[in-house]
Amino acid sequence: MKCSRCKAPAVVSLPSHHSAFCEACYLDFFTKQVEKGIRKQKLFTHEDRILVALSGGKDSLALVYELQLQGYNVTGLHIDLGIPSSSAPARNSTEAFCTKHNIPLLVKEMEKEGLAIPMVKERLRRPVCSACGKIKRHFFNKIALEEGFTVLATGHNLDDEIARLFSNTIRWDIPYLGDQGPALEADDEHGGFIRKVKPLWRLSEWETANYAFLRGIENHYASCPYSKGASFTFHKQVWATIENHMPGRKIDFYQGFLERGQPLFAQASEKQSDPLHPCQRCGFPTSAGVCGVCRIREALAEGQ
Repeated sequence: MKCSRCKAPAVVSLPSHHSAFCEACYLDFFTKQVEKGIRKQKLFTHEDRILVALSGGKDSLALVYELQLQGYNVTGLHIDLGIPSSSAPARNSTEAFCTKHNIPLLVKEMEKEGLAIPMVKERLRRPVCSACGKIKRHFFNKIALEEGFTVLATGHNLDDEIARLFSNTIRWDIPYLGDQGPALEADDEHGGFIRKVKPLWRLSEWETANYAFLRGIENHYASCPYSKGASFTFHKQVWATIENHMPGRKIDFYQGFLERGQPLFAQASEKQSDPLHPCQRCGFPTSAGVCGVCRIREALAEGQ
């Protein structure tokens, strides 16, 4: 198999692009896909201060590395969830990577916040993944605003976005469909939401994994011990089967949604969404009197 560009021996085959690449051409392909994703969705510019959420996994580390190579002003943020056998290795991978590549890093420990995920799982009668996601989003936004960043970037790839779109479509969840996309605009009116972006939206998990391998990125591999049975995993498997039979269907489906579906759902969502206002406890924007994270804190306090 030869590289589609330079005819050297290929190391990566991409049926969705009807192409194969040698190492140098693949890295160039990846860079161009990120650049195109940023440009087409107007995610940010070189004037922005970008806070990148780093889990320690391949996607987020590949993202911050590539953005640094492209000359963007990036800082990493790692949320230490306090999960035994999982959080320490993830944090170690993140810290080692950022030290090696001179990337500034902020770390927030949930145990010090009284929100360690094992305690949340033990005391709340609700799916822990939902509560964990709510807590992480809260602190991503809070820290980004407090530290003066203009954009929050996450390492969500095309597979993540397709799985989320599939899940929201199955439920016909109009508010979520209206918000879904590579960029969610800032909202300063209701207490403050930072602009959130997903620069890897054009790249699959397979493509990001190849980039991380070729760049020698040493990332955290183990999945969260609490994620067993998560619906997103099943949705990704469904779409992997579809993509295997019809290469290129993922990106076609997602781009079609962004161009023709999302604008319509956004209009409908504006009519259905509850108004936002500052949380009575912390000031975080919420459609309820008290935001989700403060309700979790209250539930944990009652459990004690």
